[in-house]
Amino acid sequence: MVQKGKIGVTTDNIFPIIKKFLYSDQEIFLREIVSNAVDATQKIKTLSDRGEFKGDLGDTTVRVTLDKKKKTLTISDRGIGMTSEEVDKYINQIALSSANEFLDKYKDDSNAIIGHFGLGFYSSFMVSKKVEIVSKSYKEESAVKWSCDGTPEFTMEKAEKNERGTDIILYIDDEYKEYLEKERIESLLKKYCKFLPVPIAFGKKQEWKDGKQIDLEEDNIINDTNPLWRQMPSGLKDEDYTKFYHDLYPMSFNDEPMFWIHLNVDYPFNLTGILYFPKIKSNLDLQRNKIQLYSNQVYVTDSVEGIVPEFLTLLHGVIDSPDIPLNVSRSYLQGDNNVKKISSHITKKVADKLEELFKKERTQFEEKWDSLKLFIEYGMLTEEKFYDRAAKFSLLKNIEGKYYTFDEYKTLVSGSQTDKNDDVIILYSSDKQEQYSHIEAAKEKGYDVLLMDGQLDVHWMGLLEQKIGKTRFVRVDSDTIEHIIQKEDIKEVELTDEQKELLTDTVKAQLPVIEKTEFGVEFKALGENSKPVQVIQNEFSRRMKEMAAMQQQMAFYGEMPDTYQVVLNTQHPSIKGLIDSSKEKDKEQMIKDTTEDGKLKQMVDLALLSGGMLKGEALSNFIKRSFEMIK
Repeated sequence: MVQKGKIGVTTDNIFPIIKKFLYSDQEIFLREIVSNAVDATQKIKTLSDRGEFKGDLGDTTVRVTLDKKKKTLTISDRGIGMTSEEVDKYINQIALSSANEFLDKYKDDSNAIIGHFGLGFYSSFMVSKKVEIVSKSYKEESAVKWSCDGTPEFTMEKAEKNERGTDIILYIDDEYKEYLEKERIESLLKKYCKFLPVPIAFGKKQEWKDGKQIDLEEDNIINDTNPLWRQMPSGLKDEDYTKFYHDLYPMSFNDEPMFWIHLNVDYPFNLTGILYFPKIKSNLDLQRNKIQLYSNQVYVTDSVEGIVPEFLTLLHGVIDSPDIPLNVSRSYLQGDNNVKKISSHITKKVADKLEELFKKERTQFEEKWDSLKLFIEYGMLTEEKFYDRAAKFSLLKNIEGKYYTFDEYKTLVSGSQTDKNDDVIILYSSDKQEQYSHIEAAKEKGYDVLLMDGQLDVHWMGLLEQKIGKTRFVRVDSDTIEHIIQKEDIKEVELTDEQKELLTDTVKAQLPVIEKTEFGVEFKALGENSKPVQVIQNEFSRRMKEMAAMQQQMAFYGEMPDTYQVVLNTQHPSIKGLIDSSKEKDKEQMIKDTTEDGKLKQMVDLALLSGGMLKGEALSNFIKRSFEMIK
């Protein structure tokens, strides 16, 4: 007898709503149907283990079959199956009061539809013009067939089926014929079902013979039912972890992870996984979204921003927890309490691993620092709890390649690099080659210089200054070496305002035109043996521009010109002569005479050259002038 009826909703619009709201995520229909088949299979195994099912389990492989002629895609399992009453209960009854409620509730959150009200199965109608269920319960001799053509009307009748379990037969709509292509289905199975705990067979294994691929007898099992993260760490070797890393990221080739964390938590929540520390030196954005999120070995997403702390998105690997909701949107996940607890726990485990490596194998930790640095700095900048832990093991590297914790370094330099205000001045270079002369000048004074050439170093130094106090980071070329660490008040230079203005105009007349660059002129008494002319850039303005390159809210600073100060040493003999001349000449004559003499121009160009600022035509003219001067 054929039973006819309407699916238990008070609207005829359920299917158009499903298709409309899930359109962008239509491919997940296969994940939903295969996941249901796996659930049914695991249930029969559980009943067998408990002695409630005494029959032969037999082959419990879930099979996915394509028939291009019939335009069908079939997912078959040998699980618990369903009685006609269970089909009526779980398939026909959808607890939904009205289409309007449905639309209002999910208009901004289409992903949350799947799985809510048991709609996982109904995702099949996104790509099908008709769906059939043929199921035989382990409890009954007869089978049942359910059929629906995408309207609320359905039919149910007895059917012939030899084995227990369920076949879901999708009659693929012509609009979605891509799902009748073997390559498309195989790619979806590998994406969503690669690690499901029950074997998933899709066709047969093949080999190349007589110029073509031929099928073998052996099933093509597309999944690993016991992935590495589900195994006990004590039984695994390093090569097991590196092999799994390359299985996850087959395009990584020679890219080896530095080390990893194997997560295995069963209280207060369930969490397993493996997180790898890749080598990260730059390009933050290119490193993101390499963590795959699973729920009971079912793939959820690889877009984990907002689910785990931002800095953890730089890690690679797998996180798996049954406490992570499978069928909801990322915005829902971000607010889920279990997800928040898991996120906090992962942050703690990452900090534990890094601190353990630092304490037990410091030499190895230092060797990895250049690759860890970006990750650790990013974590300290974005996660307060991580900062508190990482402050103990984050390192500073000087230009000689020696590593120090912040406390160690402060102890090292505080004796010689404390200024008149009792601030410890930490000197650094962002480019050893361009700032070489400034580094050497600092070393001659007995100062130590750090190398801070990383992508986030400027932001990180600012954070450390805020947290620690009485400490300032100063780039080695941000002032003359005589004044970069002020031990006492600077003596005023005895020049009249008229002299300063005249000398300023004279110096500016010798400067090349550099796009988006402005120069000021300062006068300092630096001693007769110090350089006559130096070019410096104020630490604050330069740092603001560097930070603006990465922070949109600081874009204003990025549009401002670079500002430099040309410092004249009023105690150097050459500058003294220039000052004496300024007492007797007007501006026009002063500029004319110094231009003809060429000596001031040469000193200015040398100062620019030492800072890597003399380029193009200006550099060519300098070289030509230098050869002429030694003839």
